[in-house]
Amino acid sequence: MIDRILPLFLLLASNIFMTFAWYGHLKYKGTPLFVAILASWGIAFFEYTLMVPANRMGSAVYSVVQLKTIQEILTLVVFAGFSTWYLGQPLKWNHYAAFALIVGAAFLMFYE
Repeated sequence: MIDRILPLFLLLASNIFMTFAWYGHLKYKGTPLFVAILASWGIAFFEYTLMVPANRMGSAVYSVVQLKTIQEILTLVVFAGFSTWYLGQPLKWNHYAAFALIVGAAFLMFYE
């Protein structure tokens, strides 16, 4: 059971780092771009230290396509919270509808 769950937790944690690396600097638009890039690279290093093991372990129990689908769904969930909580840009009804369609598509990935 741990072999199925641990990769999911690692993917979730890596997505949190990835979201901060990609979008966290938007809260500090006055910071020079070069500094934002260096900070993002530094954060992305930790994302990679979680993502690579997650994919290695996860590929033993999930297909690569399933892993990517899980990662994308986690990305949307993390980003939705990040956008609202950190950037102060709440989601609207159409965002939720679009996410629901993506989750529906992801369901098909696991449907036999």
